[in-house]
Amino acid sequence: MAVGVLALQGSFNEHIAALRRLGVKGVEIRKPEQLDSVTSLIIPGGESTTMAKLAEYHNLFPALREFVKMGKPVWGTCAGLIFLADKAIGQKTGGQELVGGLDCTVHRNFFGGQIQSFEAEISVPNIAATEGGPPSFRAVFIRAPAILEVGPEVEVLADLPVPSDKTVDSSFALESQEESSGSEKKVIVAVKQNNLLGTAFHPELTADTRWHSYFLKMVNGVGEGSSNSILTAGEDLSLYQLPKIDLPIFQ
Repeated sequence: MAVGVLALQGSFNEHIAALRRLGVKGVEIRKPEQLDSVTSLIIPGGESTTMAKLAEYHNLFPALREFVKMGKPVWGTCAGLIFLADKAIGQKTGGQELVGGLDCTVHRNFFGGQIQSFEAEISVPNIAATEGGPPSFRAVFIRAPAILEVGPEVEVLADLPVPSDKTVDSSFALESQEESSGSEKKVIVAVKQNNLLGTAFHPELTADTRWHSYFLKMVNGVGEGSSNSILTAGEDLSLYQLPKIDLPIFQ
């Protein structure tokens, strides 16, 4: 199996390394014709405006849209999530071109700029159910977007509380969860819709390969085969711990 990784800019090398740890080859994709050699694609995190300009320069958008429409598995992380969204807000003047296909509205840099990057423990019951391991995932958010709205066919895989000092456009009906202290607003940070997977965070920057394994199951057909990442009895849970990265912890 070979998985294409869009290699215009951003953390494509880290995705290729994560795939290698699962015994899968990652193929760098920079030109439209190279998409013909792969049956799945990862669009990595990076600077979304820069990536869009480079994709436009290489005339990649028509080929990427066709790739999505053909039902081939595509996973977008951070900037890649913005690429896959049908609608993006909070963009720079003039906006950026999108691939689309994922029925959601994404807010670019929802959590702030580079200095507001953080780590957070998020609940991932779907991932734990199919890939084993802990019921939570230590997620790395770097200039991260967030999903404000999703369509009826979109499956939410993870969400995160909105910071108390964060102002959100009232036209978006954010998820709310009743707690003893009142209603807590949340934004969505991971979704799946048919052949498309989107995460607002960077699994490729952690030692936990369960998101990559989950995507590989999408490539093979949901529910088919078995995952190498499933924990066996007595397996060391420390394998799933995040390496030391100097980012603040989001509470």
